[in-house]
Amino acid sequence: MRRSAFFLLLTGLLANGQELLWENAYDEPLDFKCPPGQSISYIKSQHDNKREDRMWEFGCKNTFNSGSDCFLSPYANDFDQVLQFECPAHHFITGMSSYHSNRQEDRRWQFHCCRSNGQCTGHCEWTTYVNWFDEAFHWTVPNQNYLVGAESYHSNRQEDRRWMYKYCTKVQC
Repeated sequence: MRRSAFFLLLTGLLANGQELLWENAYDEPLDFKCPPGQSISYIKSQHDNKREDRMWEFGCKNTFNSGSDCFLSPYANDFDQVLQFECPAHHFITGMSSYHSNRQEDRRWQFHCCRSNGQCTGHCEWTTYVNWFDEAFHWTVPNQNYLVGAESYHSNRQEDRRWMYKYCTKVQC
């Protein structure tokens, strides 16, 4: 009896600890930025049908050798509308910000973009959609590539978005 109580307590603590990896709570704002010199290396997301929102987790990887020039984009979408975003030429996505509307059950998105002198982008590709509506996903930027763009569309029927991402290699300018 004592052993099963300890197991349940430990399981509960581990489950709660896993929630700490998410960068936002359902229906709450999201503002994630990689540490200086890094860009997004993976994107993980989980959808909840009751709240009709997603929680997000991001990883980062070393990208820049020297100081970088960064900015936060304007909003890339309106609620329930297509999102099509690419950082300007030779910039990399280093973070993402959004807020959720319960009325529209959607998010508006902004992107943090950075560049560094002497480093340009080349050989770019778009993924196919990385998720289905209402499903969790985990997408990793391919090795030797860097995230530069995102595209998604919203379904009012599903109250969710499908996502695809653009990535490029890094080349000398």
